[in-house]
Amino acid sequence: MISQLLFAIVFIAAVLFFYKNASKIYRNIRLGKSVNRFDNPSERLKTMLHVALGQKKMFKRPIPAILHLFVYVGFCIINIEMLEILIDGLVGTHRVLSFLGGFYDFLIASFEVLAFTVFVSCVVFLIRRNVLKLKRLNQPELNNWPKSDANYILITEILLMTAFLLMNAADYKLQQLGTDHYSTAGSFPISQYIVGILPETVSSLVFIERFAWWFHIIGVMAFLNYLPISKHLHIILAFPNTYFSNLEPKGKFNNMESVTAEVKAMLDPSLPPPSGEVSRFGVKDVHDLTWKNLLDAYTCTECGRCTASCPANITGKLLSPRKIMMDTRDRIEEVGKNIDKNKSFVDDGKSLLDSYISREEIWACTSCNACVEQCPVNINPLEIIMGLRQYAIMEESQAPSSINNMLGNLENNGAPWKYAQADRANWVQN
Repeated sequence: MISQLLFAIVFIAAVLFFYKNASKIYRNIRLGKSVNRFDNPSERLKTMLHVALGQKKMFKRPIPAILHLFVYVGFCIINIEMLEILIDGLVGTHRVLSFLGGFYDFLIASFEVLAFTVFVSCVVFLIRRNVLKLKRLNQPELNNWPKSDANYILITEILLMTAFLLMNAADYKLQQLGTDHYSTAGSFPISQYIVGILPETVSSLVFIERFAWWFHIIGVMAFLNYLPISKHLHIILAFPNTYFSNLEPKGKFNNMESVTAEVKAMLDPSLPPPSGEVSRFGVKDVHDLTWKNLLDAYTCTECGRCTASCPANITGKLLSPRKIMMDTRDRIEEVGKNIDKNKSFVDDGKSLLDSYISREEIWACTSCNACVEQCPVNINPLEIIMGLRQYAIMEESQAPSSINNMLGNLENNGAPWKYAQADRANWVQN
């Protein structure tokens, strides 16, 4: 009973702690402006199933895609066993689902094979990051915590899979010895090869089996509560993020409604003047972004596919679309802590623009949409960049001289070039 009570306390504490942290993230996302992403549910569901569940865009890079698929499928399916662990922990049984007979043997065998593929994939990912040092996984924005975060997760998954296989190996040997409480159940195609290195005494085997069992369940609960502070939150958020994807063509930019209404009123005096006052044109801080932009930021897995495909970054410019998303997430986290401390947001003298994202970064963007196309979970860094640009021009009238010259030429000549409209077609005469 003591073991069952301890298990119940740990389980309830883990769930409540996760709920508390998840609620803060939900609150932070809701700080963004409203945007309608609830239309066309059938198309949205199709997008989610293809991109998040089917990982369609991952396979633009086949090798990491296959390794990631092993980890993804293994992580999801192995955790089905959590149902049995929860029942055993709360009730005090052992392998309570063994009554399923042959199907149970098939399940355990499948879990073991998947656990092994997860183990191997995570080892390969560690080597890619820390030995081969792939460029997109070792850029400046990943220094310190982001790099450690990725390594912590990979090491944790390796340890969890090791504990799972070790638990099964000890269980299997105890079954062979006919130990009480360890009735014959399950099939162990991987862990049977570990049995030879285990001790022969029943007490030692029981200790190993129980230690691995507790390590595995506490590790999973700890992992659950690590997610809210980790880039691996995408395990959960990839599904809503892809569901709420922008279904419009990628090259389409939406006009600002307030500006459109003003222009229409100027062109047609019969229309009533726009009502209300616009609080801000463009984006200066995270409050000016939409809730979908903030959901994007929390969903970012920092894989760097966006940055690796960015022509500005490739040619040595400062812009990194991955850093744009990481900076946005860091800023909304800072805003959230400000709200927790003061009950409501108190101006801290900082903003997303300048304090986190520099002017040089936003003006390096070519708006080619390569980052949007490459993202495995349909994140859109370009929307944030364009919002920051709109603020710089429309609120501050600040832009690089080349941009100001182009805008002046558009206003005066109807073209980006500095010559009269009447001369625009002269090139055909040459």
